[in-house]
Amino acid sequence: MSLYSMFQKPGLNGYGYSTTAEQVTVGLDLTGQTFLLTGCNSGIGLETLRVLSMRGGHVIAAARSEDKARAALEQVSAKGTPLACELSDPSSVRACVEAVKALGRPLDAIICNAGIMALPKAVQQHGIELQLFTNHIGHFILVTGLVDALTANGRVVVVSSSAHQRAPKEGIRFDDLAGEKNYSAWGSYGQSKLANILFTRQLAGRLSKGQTANSLHPGVITTNLARHMNPVVSTLFGAVGSLFLKTIPQGAATECYLATHPEVAETSGKYFSDCNLATSSKAAQDDQLAEKLWSVSEKIVADL
Repeated sequence: MSLYSMFQKPGLNGYGYSTTAEQVTVGLDLTGQTFLLTGCNSGIGLETLRVLSMRGGHVIAAARSEDKARAALEQVSAKGTPLACELSDPSSVRACVEAVKALGRPLDAIICNAGIMALPKAVQQHGIELQLFTNHIGHFILVTGLVDALTANGRVVVVSSSAHQRAPKEGIRFDDLAGEKNYSAWGSYGQSKLANILFTRQLAGRLSKGQTANSLHPGVITTNLARHMNPVVSTLFGAVGSLFLKTIPQGAATECYLATHPEVAETSGKYFSDCNLATSSKAAQDDQLAEKLWSVSEKIVADL
């Protein structure tokens, strides 16, 4: 337990900053349920894989390669299906969609956990800044391709971040999706995380009655997601981690909560942190912006 967590009170539902993924799923029997999880092989993704499997769920574990996904399943002794899903490669994402459909297992939840963070230099993929492409467009292709595979009460859970508040003042820079003007590692990351929330809000209104979509901030955690940070900052980040940052089990709690807990079975289009409703930025609550992002994303995907 970190020093910071000692001063955090739980929310109205009894869960909070210090709640772990195991704790939030106590008493839940997920036998017979199927979960698709991206980024299963490290950090909070690996912990989510472990806990969902421990509770009886079958996890379709997706990573950049099938070998990495299989190794993750073996590492946590989970029974599941390993699949490749390189989110920056549309052909890989579409192949994953077809592979999931071929399994013939209705999805109780799609957990969009994978992502990249704070690239030091602007990199483009298909003309789109790589963080925006990987974190948003890749998951957009995956989720929209599998909506029909969701159960009647299926859930979509998208890992965003409080860093969405660091997005540009206009929210999404539609006139510079390549990130070629005034690139900022954290500004572009924030834009991609804002896109995650906007996508979820828009998706919530498009799903069938009974299905839900929610986004979340997992907390600030020391994982390999920070591998692109300045080495000095990264070292300092790790040094103070035990005092101020969440542990990986704590970081995985909110996505496990949203994917499985009965008390949020009818909650949709919301943003969570510490397993409780949270307040997102003004831009993240802009439904016109969300609708425009959806339309632009459809056009981008159609050309890939």
